[in-house]
Amino acid sequence: MQDVYANQRLWVIACYVLHLLGALFGLPSIAALVINYVRLDVALPDLATHHRWMIRTFWWALLWSVIAALTWIFVVGMVIAGLVWVWWMYRHIRGLLRLADRLPMP
Repeated sequence: MQDVYANQRLWVIACYVLHLLGALFGLPSIAALVINYVRLDVALPDLATHHRWMIRTFWWALLWSVIAALTWIFVVGMVIAGLVWVWWMYRHIRGLLRLADRLPMP
């Protein structure tokens, strides 16, 4: 059972790293999202919470990024984009820290 947990944990770590790289390059987040969805159904319950956390983060960030893009001509769009980036980083770093402590995500 420990080998299964260690293997699945590596997938979660890989997804977090890809999402963090996605904050700079974009496309790694798409790859991570696909992995999150594929691994969600086979993940142990504690690790599945991390996959759901990243999936929710991705979709909410995408929604707010579209809003930021639509309001970019106004200064508010730039502020929203900055806040989305900070929130994105916070959510993924928080997830990695909880994973390091072997804690599920809320």
